[in-house]
Amino acid sequence: QVHMVESGGGLVQPGGSLRLSCAASGRIPGMYVMGWYRQAPGKQRESVATIASGGGTNYADSVKGRFTISRDNAKNTVYLQMNSLKPEDTAVYYCNARTLFVGRTYEYWGQGTQVTVSS
Repeated sequence: QVHMVESGGGLVQPGGSLRLSCAASGRIPGMYVMGWYRQAPGKQRESVATIASGGGTNYADSVKGRFTISRDNAKNTVYLQMNSLKPEDTAVYYCNARTLFVGRTYEYWGQGTQVTVSS
């Protein structure tokens, strides 16, 4: 079984930085995409950033230039460096891995880590 474990959330002042990490405890088959999603109270879960196995990235417009996603394939770990944080970034952040293997899709989610940006 694959388990995704997030860490690095917390309380930070506007303009501050946080670095989130998410490690998969088991092997994920295929060439999987990893990403970060977030959900604020009263809002739908949204994609923040994704990164393919080869390193290609996509970012939500709201975080471009401020957040950086990276991954270490050998460690099955994805990171999200968050700089210049804004109160609007406050949400529960979830890591995700998605893969297509032998014609079937597999998707794994972390438990979520709270990020609060406040004075």
